[in-house]
Order: sequence, then structure tokens, then C-alpha cells
Amino acid sequence: MISSNILLLLLAVLGANLPWFSDKFLYLFPIAGNKKNLAWCLGELILLFFMIGAIAKYAEYALLGQVAPQDWEFYATTACLFLVFAFPGFVYKILWR
Repeated sequence: MISSNILLLLLAVLGANLPWFSDKFLYLFPIAGNKKNLAWCLGELILLFFMIGAIAKYAEYALLGQVAPQDWEFYATTACLFLVFAFPGFVYKILWR
């Protein structure tokens, strides 16, 4: 069975690459011009970062019964890690096309 940490890590990798593989906003809403540019992708990336962070915080509360307090260093590190996870999708959408 996959542990919850591995599952959250895989969810973060998937979420970081989602904005780059579709021309729709969150795979649901079409964008005017039918082409999603870099600004739309980065905005969606930020939104998904906070959504996956909320899922992770809920998972921590559900599994441990409490949420450990974090300072700004934790959030800066996770944001940079999320950007590293998004690199394959960025290469596919921006550099190869």
C-alpha cells in the first residue's frame, strides 16, 4: 500500500504539471483565443499550489489529529519544490512548441 506521504508527493507532481498540458483553465473553462499563454499557466500553477497545500494540511490533520505550525521558510521551500516539479510541463509547453 502507498503511504500518504508518497501519495501527496505524487499529487504535487501531477498538480504542478497540469497547467501545461491543456489550453483550458483547470481543464474545465475555455479561454478566449483558445490558447493559454504563460501568464495563464503561472496563475493556474499558483492556484493549484494553494489547493494541494490545503489538501496536504487536511491530510495532516486527519492522520495526526493536529497541524504542526510552520514559518515562512517552509512555504518558500515548498513553493520552490512545486516549481521544480512543474519543470517538465514547462519544457513541453513553452520550450518544445
